Amino acid sequence: MEEFRFSFPYRVRVSDVNYGGHVANSAVLNIFQDARIAYFSILGPYSELDLGGCGIIMPEAHVFFRAEMFLNDQLTVAVRCTELKRSAFTLEYCVERDGMLTAEGTTPVVCFNYQTRKPCRIPESFRLAMTEFEKF
Repeated sequence: MEEFRFSFPYRVRVSDVNYGGHVANSAVLNIFQDARIAYFSILGPYSELDLGGCGIIMPEAHVFFRAEMFLNDQLTVAVRCTELKRSAFTLEYCVERDGMLTAEGTTPVVCFNYQTRKPCRIPESFRLAMTEFEKF
């Protein structure tokens, strides 16, 4: 996790656990979302619905499970941007419990104008904030 500049604490909740007694597949995407929201907020006054003039959509998500996670586990979720394009960027996630990798993944993120219902350029203020934070 040393290569990540941002991490977020997360405690596994009852709603995250499935009938097998461990964190459900779908819950990991929700954990990624919580960390992504926190990541955007440290870059400035940004949210998934407003990156300085547009929102986001995610055309796909990749999750790799490395170890089970259980109710009340204290996790650390790291997020970073690994690629920045004209209208899209890629976020990478790393989830650990006590230094042990439990899950990792990526989400391509496309900037989206919800009024025109079309992709749009990354707002310059957000691009600058991410570039400065990630030291691109």
